[in-house]
Amino acid sequence: MDSDSVRGVERRRLLGWSGLAAAGVVAVGTPLLGAGTAPAAASETAGQDRIPPDTLPGGAYDRFVTKLAAQDKFSGVVLLSYRGRTVLSRSYGMADKERGIRNHENVAFHLSSAGGPFLPVAVLQLVQRGEVKLSDTVGTYLDGIATDIAEKVTIHHLIIGTSWMDAPELDVHRVFNSREEVHEYNRQWARQARLVGVPGAGSSGHTAGGAVAGAIAAQIVEAVTGTTYWDYMHEHVFGRAGMRGSAYYTRTQWLTDEHIAHPYMRQPDGSRVDAVRNLDKDSLSQQGPNENPGRGFIHDVFATAPDLARFAHALSSGTVLDRPYADLYTGAKLPGPGDRLGAPAFKAYVGPLHIVNGQWVFNRGGGSGGVSASWTIYLDSGWVGVVLSNYDDLQEFGAILQRQDQAITGRPIDSPGGG
Repeated sequence: MDSDSVRGVERRRLLGWSGLAAAGVVAVGTPLLGAGTAPAAASETAGQDRIPPDTLPGGAYDRFVTKLAAQDKFSGVVLLSYRGRTVLSRSYGMADKERGIRNHENVAFHLSSAGGPFLPVAVLQLVQRGEVKLSDTVGTYLDGIATDIAEKVTIHHLIIGTSWMDAPELDVHRVFNSREEVHEYNRQWARQARLVGVPGAGSSGHTAGGAVAGAIAAQIVEAVTGTTYWDYMHEHVFGRAGMRGSAYYTRTQWLTDEHIAHPYMRQPDGSRVDAVRNLDKDSLSQQGPNENPGRGFIHDVFATAPDLARFAHALSSGTVLDRPYADLYTGAKLPGPGDRLGAPAFKAYVGPLHIVNGQWVFNRGGGSGGVSASWTIYLDSGWVGVVLSNYDDLQEFGAILQRQDQAITGRPIDSPGGG
């Protein structure tokens, strides 16, 4: 892509974002208007003529998800939001089968890796305030890190995924009893990281490397702010975005709080087991090897579907990041592989970006035993799509994501993207 093309794409994206703010749909510093309440179809602000019929209650997307839920192939919440107002919000299945608590839109779901986009926001807030620079190396703020990492890996490398670090596999079967224990484990684990390539030389592709990069970046946030990473996130990211139902919960809270969905892992015999109450269970979960939920690492964030829509609109309104830094957050940095959208793909601080039917689309997904999560921000048009599930049925979950894209963009399923 030549420089003129890049400037043209950036200008269209900026105009799209400015249109959201200028329309007055979401005021700076306020939470998402009407999340989970007034439907956009009845709103003069949204405009009936701009809402694709497939996204409406009773439309093709709604009917598809309802059918899967009726077959017990989906349990969770789906939400579609347009310019700050909810178009569709549906909840299915049980948040806690043992206690008879149903899923609803104010239930928080474990995001797994789909919680990754929040850490770069915290880092960019520090950059915005002049407290750190993206070009600063790890050693500027932390000691005890391997010398080559301390001297060569920058904050930019950490949050874009090009640090080329690796680390020992996480102890996924360990159960932590306090945040202090989690904090010390993360600190020791980060100090075992080693370089396995040249920092900045494209995406490293190491899962463990991405996780340890997040752990190091979080420790830099703590070193600069003098508070815990979790407390900083709750106040300055979730709090500023109006995300009242989102947090880094402990396993004890997961077991006792009726507003947190329990994940149900698929077992070899086809049954499902509560992954929080049965940490010692081995599973052939469709998400991969059995994982210990609630480890307390960087990705162990919980969020409600309306909260993820609130974050998207707080981002577009300049609430969590000033405009230039919000644009930096979502701007394409590197080419990347395609995924479910089948469209041109790029890497950004926010996560994977695609160009779909001429607009920029961000999507971040995650999954583990009993957890499937995905949220999508259609940056130019103002749409947000969220699918959170406490089942790990990947085929059905992927079909829901395809139907969401089709309903919002009008792009036929399995067609190429294109700009």
